[in-house]
Amino acid sequence: MEAALQSLPFLLDGLLVTLRVSALVVGMSLAIGILLGTGLTFGPWILRWPIRFYSDAIRGIPLLVLIFFVYYGLPAIQVNLDNVAAAVVALTVFKTAQVIEITRGAFQSIPKGQMEAGKAIGLVFWQRMAYVLVPQATRRFIPPFINSVVDAVKGSALVSLLGVIDLMQAIQQVIGRTYEPLPLYITGALIYFAINYTLSLLARRLEARFAYIRE
Repeated sequence: MEAALQSLPFLLDGLLVTLRVSALVVGMSLAIGILLGTGLTFGPWILRWPIRFYSDAIRGIPLLVLIFFVYYGLPAIQVNLDNVAAAVVALTVFKTAQVIEITRGAFQSIPKGQMEAGKAIGLVFWQRMAYVLVPQATRRFIPPFINSVVDAVKGSALVSLLGVIDLMQAIQQVIGRTYEPLPLYITGALIYFAINYTLSLLARRLEARFAYIRE
């Protein structure tokens, strides 16, 4: 464990890269995914079909293949991204497809009578969304979305394959110098566990809060 302790500052630098990449991916995929998921649920067919194709196609591609395609394939059409940008773009594209489905599922799980009741009392579409659908959909959206955030943190380890010095790549470099893999892998596992366990606790608190509001 001495090697792991001595290398902790270097590992923390890698952790900051992991957290930064994860935060960018989660923020962008959340904004784009909710917008597209709402369009998939309530938009006209000419809007729904491309979104449905995007969601199904991207979710059917392994994340590793998508990362390599963005980094090595896009230069063929004169789109050159550095390793960090390519990793963020690939992860965002993948996570956006998941958020689309989470959003669609959250809205479609609300009984249709809720929308009809809003119409009956004279609410226009945006008022039905703001006062009827979104509050109910939020409670349904949070648990699977937090799970998606956890997956984003774990999936960020793949960016090390592009040479990004994230937590996993930092661990690999230290192992290359110390030849003591077990303590370093244990340290890395504990760090990932701490992050994801914290996210799980946050999810439970949010679920409890919205359940209280519902009552």
